[in-house]
Amino acid sequence: MPRGEEPEETRRPDLADPDSFAGVDELGALAHSEDEYDAGNELEPDLDAPDAAYTVGGGSRGGIGGIGQLGDNLALGPVPDLHAEEGTELHELDDEGAPAEFGDENGPEARRDLMAAEAELNQRWPETKLEPSLARIQALMTLLGEPNQGYPVVHVAGTNGKGSVARMVDSLLTRMGLRSGCYTSPHLQLVTERIALDGRPISAARYAGLYQDIAPYVAMVDGASEDGVPMSKFEVLTGMAFAAFSDAPVEAAVIEAGMGGAWDATNVADAQVAVITPIGLDHTEYLGPTPADAAAEKAGIIKPGSVAVIGEQDPEVLNVLLKRTVEVDAAVARAGSEFGVLEREVAVGGQMLKLQGLGGVYDEIFLPLHGAHQAANAALALAAVEAFFGAGKDKQLVVEAVREAFAEVENPGRLERVRAAPAVMVDAAHNPMGARALATTITDEFNFRRLVAVVGVLADKDARGILDALEPVVSDVVVTRSSSPRSLPVEDLAEMASSIFGEDRVLAEPDLETAIETAIGLVEQNDDPEEPLAGGGVLVTGSVVTAGDARTLFGKEPA
Repeated sequence: MPRGEEPEETRRPDLADPDSFAGVDELGALAHSEDEYDAGNELEPDLDAPDAAYTVGGGSRGGIGGIGQLGDNLALGPVPDLHAEEGTELHELDDEGAPAEFGDENGPEARRDLMAAEAELNQRWPETKLEPSLARIQALMTLLGEPNQGYPVVHVAGTNGKGSVARMVDSLLTRMGLRSGCYTSPHLQLVTERIALDGRPISAARYAGLYQDIAPYVAMVDGASEDGVPMSKFEVLTGMAFAAFSDAPVEAAVIEAGMGGAWDATNVADAQVAVITPIGLDHTEYLGPTPADAAAEKAGIIKPGSVAVIGEQDPEVLNVLLKRTVEVDAAVARAGSEFGVLEREVAVGGQMLKLQGLGGVYDEIFLPLHGAHQAANAALALAAVEAFFGAGKDKQLVVEAVREAFAEVENPGRLERVRAAPAVMVDAAHNPMGARALATTITDEFNFRRLVAVVGVLADKDARGILDALEPVVSDVVVTRSSSPRSLPVEDLAEMASSIFGEDRVLAEPDLETAIETAIGLVEQNDDPEEPLAGGGVLVTGSVVTAGDARTLFGKEPA
């Protein structure tokens, strides 16, 4: 039967047509059955009958930030008694005007709610499996009242450095006086790290609450999917982030693309500033076999009339990105041309920088992160924020505010020291490009007597490329596996490492904790009584999950 002739009771909503969701319940079925209509010829609906979707969504008070399914913005309910101590905020009062008692938003009960939400989300497609399309996430945004359109956005895509740049941009925006939201992925230890307000992850209670708020609308989108593909976990998390930022509300949002760009779920945002970090090979099954193919997908975040801030790229990649800017009439700022690193000096706990920005020179910038690649990330983030505020030749950001913002940057799991003696460093390098940057930083900025690497790699990553990059800078390697079920088996990683390092430089341990203990034992081992014991180090790397597991083992809180 042609689609236009479907009987009313079998009609399904169309993800491409927001109006088709009217009168549809959370499972995608008609909210009113035939029994609810008059038996006469006019078939008038019973106006007193409840609309299932409207009820599930919380009525006029449902949705995010008071926005119900029908797009209203009502704030119904008891009005608090204003008789309270001077300085008390309304949100701190209960319905009777008395100070409300709140539980610990990260306490045991909140953590249980978080785990319950995660258990449901984990039934969905993981981030490693996707159906490239914006239809599902756009339908969710429509049902939530377009929370992705309520604030200006800085969108960050690329292969490596996305998370670092996003955190730096977020720090700069906050220091400039804006309330900001930041959405990054993946997380190191706890999923709440992905959604941050004012530089701090949301609480476990807020995460669980966000999920419960949007779950009915997610179910509606699932029910409307004609190809049977439900929303993925990443799509739902992206919806939660946009909703959280709208509900806050934020004055600016920094959004890190998950994979690709054009069809990445985050691309329902129309960014004023699109930031492209260095592009290499990763996720080739989705992005294509060459960096230029990946660039074509990632360039999709550059929107008409926006500003594209482009990090250092190989010539063929840069050509693809510049072609996109011409197609959409976007302004361009390029590393090494309009902005860049003028001077860089290694310092205790990081580095001192002199940066060329779009609005002039910013000197005496202390960045508490190691590596030339992080200096380049800082220049990229600075130019992005300058573009956001419209800085240019005659308009510079306040230099002291820029210094304060960079000095306060926190970037867990990026050459992070988690133990002093012997030094244990954790880095989330998970592809050859990241591992090469890590190896260069080790060579340039550290002088270890002996450095042992603890490596755990996911099975879908280029483990050989990672090991090749690390081999020149470490004395031995202990291969292991992380907590991820996607980890490459220890036996396979050991065989691969032996072919690169030689069997006498490779050890294998079944779990990360034992592997780290073995590595510490190696660097403390000293057969020469005249050789100093100091100067040994352990480097834990190979994947984001490995880095996160290591932080947990050393008692680091999610950040």
